[in-house]
Amino acid sequence: MNDIPQLNEHNKEEYPPMHTTEHIVNQTMIRLFGCGRAVSAHIEKKKSKLDFRFPQPPTEADIRQIEICVNQVIQSRLPITTEYITQDEAQSRFDLRRLPDNASDTVRVVKVGDYDECLCIGRHVENTSEIGTFKIISYDFKENILRLRFKLL
Repeated sequence: MNDIPQLNEHNKEEYPPMHTTEHIVNQTMIRLFGCGRAVSAHIEKKKSKLDFRFPQPPTEADIRQIEICVNQVIQSRLPITTEYITQDEAQSRFDLRRLPDNASDTVRVVKVGDYDECLCIGRHVENTSEIGTFKIISYDFKENILRLRFKLL
């Protein structure tokens, strides 16, 4: 099975360090605030943004804590691994509502060490040490959505 998705007019190839960082930020938000994975994402090489359902405006300390935690995970030199499981097996571990109707019975799980795991077809680095430094460049909060904009240095 090919780990690299085919490109067509509907998708483009991800920048592996930023795409892997998306996984780390998602899990960090879950662990710090219990807010769940991003409801919207726009991941690009230069800068990216993630939107989270969030109960109240974050404090400056919250934003600093996110940045510190994500960088600690990156610096932990965690391996990125994949496994393939059936959709039946995945049901007890993942929310399958975002799977396309024509998804195969076998799904791909991407793991960032023992920190995060999620269903994903994208490209990733082999180790978090390849990512660089995570920097939140701005954020805003509107109608219970926290938007984080970030880049890698």
